[in-house]
Amino acid sequence: MNIVLGGGDVGKTTVLEALALLLSPTNATTVSESDYWQRDNTQEFQIEAVIALSEASGINTQHNFSWPWHWDGTDAVQPPAKEEGEDLPGADDPVYRVRVRGTSELELVWEIVQPSGEADHFSVSVRRKIGLVRLSADERNDRDLRLVYGSGLDRLLADVALRARIGKQISGLDLEKSLSESGEKAISDLDKRLADSALPHVLKLGLTTSQGLSIGALIGLLAKKNDVSLPLATWGAGTRRMVALEIASAAEKEASIVLVDEIERGLEPYRLRKLIGTLADVGSQAFITTHSPVAIACSEKAYLWYMDNRGRMGPLPREKIAAQQRRDPETFLAKVAVIAEGPTEVGFLQYLLEMVLGCAPLDHGVRVCDGQGNSATLDLLETLSASGLQFAGLADNEGTDPGRWQALKQKLGDKLHQWQEGCTEQQVIAAIADNKLPELLRGEDGAADGDRLRTIADRLGIQDKHIEAIEQAVATQGKTLRQLIIAAATGDKNGAPAGEEKAWKKHSRHWFKSEEGGRELAQRMVSLGAWVTIGPKMAPLFNAILMAAGQPTKEAFDL
Repeated sequence: MNIVLGGGDVGKTTVLEALALLLSPTNATTVSESDYWQRDNTQEFQIEAVIALSEASGINTQHNFSWPWHWDGTDAVQPPAKEEGEDLPGADDPVYRVRVRGTSELELVWEIVQPSGEADHFSVSVRRKIGLVRLSADERNDRDLRLVYGSGLDRLLADVALRARIGKQISGLDLEKSLSESGEKAISDLDKRLADSALPHVLKLGLTTSQGLSIGALIGLLAKKNDVSLPLATWGAGTRRMVALEIASAAEKEASIVLVDEIERGLEPYRLRKLIGTLADVGSQAFITTHSPVAIACSEKAYLWYMDNRGRMGPLPREKIAAQQRRDPETFLAKVAVIAEGPTEVGFLQYLLEMVLGCAPLDHGVRVCDGQGNSATLDLLETLSASGLQFAGLADNEGTDPGRWQALKQKLGDKLHQWQEGCTEQQVIAAIADNKLPELLRGEDGAADGDRLRTIADRLGIQDKHIEAIEQAVATQGKTLRQLIIAAATGDKNGAPAGEEKAWKKHSRHWFKSEEGGRELAQRMVSLGAWVTIGPKMAPLFNAILMAAGQPTKEAFDL
């Protein structure tokens, strides 16, 4: 099971459409100019895949023999050379390279690429036996519930003569008995006119079909509801999808491929979990797109892939992203995910991006995610960058793993902002003018914040927490208010009396160690004039995020 994740309109559905075209169970599929890059059909397009096929697919019973390639674990390579006396070269892990080409004449050509470089026809009979099941996001998707060529119902019944027998029975029906007297007279008059004109005559009504239209298209499954048999094609979207999958499972095709676009469509969470469980049990290879955190959370054995807004797709190793997946699955559903080290950075960045974008960042597909600490953020960003995908990050500089952070910075460039030293609170508070620092000890209403004053008084060793008493103690003890605020805001335990270390560590709760606190820190930074210092440092990160989100960049950010 492969789940393709990413933001809207990045190309996830296109991947499924490409697979559906490659394994189409019919040659009646057509393409138009819009299927070609830049609508230029003078350039062929090509979709190619390496696929393992069992003998049940009929791959070895075609008119021309299809030579297998050898799978080396990452790609199809030339099989070992044929030894003397050997009829065929051996391939320990045989696979086949198949493709479909869209020619400049808007025609489709299905081919099997031989190890020699030559190409033979990839027959429709083999493609039908592979058993493609496609559950698209279309409102009416009932193909697999009807008796059309290559559908799930067609493969399940596996009766090639069924349509002929049905057609013969229907052609024997006397439809003229259903005609009114005026209808019978009209047919009789027409018959006479044709006979007089030496045209085919002796007319009667009967069921006819035309090229491309099979009688099987009119035959589908019915199911009873309230003692009335209703076509399954008229039931809910989720029910139709689950029935189509059950048909595919009942057909027991060894090499079936299942494509499901927006698997959550029409399904309640409990039915979604059931559908994913069914997919895992049928043994088919499945390719799924989803925007549902529920679908991601309950797909524990699936391979996760992420597609960014450049159309690049890379793997997400589950063991490295599992914690982030459980905690915040929407990280992998955004157009651009920004990994912020902790809740302070989340609120801080969220506020600034709202100012920069002029709206909620999610309106442009930008999601700020909590990386859960310096080490976890480093691991996550390394994993994401190794896949070649577009993510951004904001992190503190704790002095740990400098080599890894430097290598990551070289890889991500402006998409990663790590403070030169210290953390966000230190950088912002250090940029606020001395005469404006007391404002941090007041709430939004301008009144003194008793909890914050108490953290400073405790670090000064005084009982009186009034601002005047604190300023006097600061002057007497030779300390600075800036140092004390930074220490309290970061929960610095240095200098704490014996037994008070934990209490001093908790001082940060009264400052900016929360998402709301991060927003306040950003607001105070702007209102107290510190943005003049911090803005130029963060401008490259903001422009990198704007570029990734498809928005125009700016030379400067005047907040």
